Amino acid sequence: MSIVVTGATGHLGRLVVEGLLAAGVPAGQVAAVVRNKEKAADLAERGVELRVADYNAPETLAGVFGAGDKVLLVSGSEVGRRVPQHRAVIDAARAAGVAHLVYTGVLGGPDADFDLADEHKATEQAVLDSGLPYTFLRNGWYHENYTEHLAPVLAHGAVVGSAGGGRVASAARADYAAAAVAVLTGEGHEGRAYELSGDVAWTFPEYAAEIAARSGKPVAYRQVAPAEHLAVLTGAGLPEPMAAILVDVDAAIARGLLAGGSGDLSRLIGRPTTPLTDAVAAALKA
Repeated sequence: MSIVVTGATGHLGRLVVEGLLAAGVPAGQVAAVVRNKEKAADLAERGVELRVADYNAPETLAGVFGAGDKVLLVSGSEVGRRVPQHRAVIDAARAAGVAHLVYTGVLGGPDADFDLADEHKATEQAVLDSGLPYTFLRNGWYHENYTEHLAPVLAHGAVVGSAGGGRVASAARADYAAAAVAVLTGEGHEGRAYELSGDVAWTFPEYAAEIAARSGKPVAYRQVAPAEHLAVLTGAGLPEPMAAILVDVDAAIARGLLAGGSGDLSRLIGRPTTPLTDAVAAALKA
């Protein structure tokens, strides 16, 4: 039996693999599913087994999983293509007879009524239809969704959005990875769905004020109408379909759908979630 992590060279997947090793799981019992072995050469050197497959090529998934494996299906990054990708992984896992399938979905699960959630909801249903023992990790927003893009904020002195006073209970990507490690190495998680979010929900005016305080530069939140928000994002180079999804996310934030509050994440990882202030400080130092 192995603990298998798909998308293992992505930001979240790599953190999970590192977390499993740090938790004392023998490297020989950890398998990383990757598209490119070269990107995971450092993991192989540490004894992690590399299994090569591509979400977009279902035939490559045959033999990637073994009977009794615990599998973390890290959701794909190609919005609009994820349902068939995920179904290919689920089908391969079912054919192999894996013992436990863990999926990283989105906060709110079936109640998340924003566009970005649609593929996650379809994937959760596919997992349920498979009959496999499962756990759903419904991840909220990452701090890094925002803090990795501070350069234009500092350049223009503004955080631009259309979320109004809506709150976001974000957490560090490493926090969500730690939750996955806890589920993959723990017991009693089958058949459960965890609503994962940060301990503290913040507003965009508060976020802008934190950047200003930490950077010493004037930064404020600029609330705009959705149409203007879309124009700002496309003007910055985002393809219109992705920009439209992000504007829709802000609408969901305004409706309170990403405010979290379950406490599941801090309970799973056994500590408070990483404060946004820490993430902003780290991003400014990078």
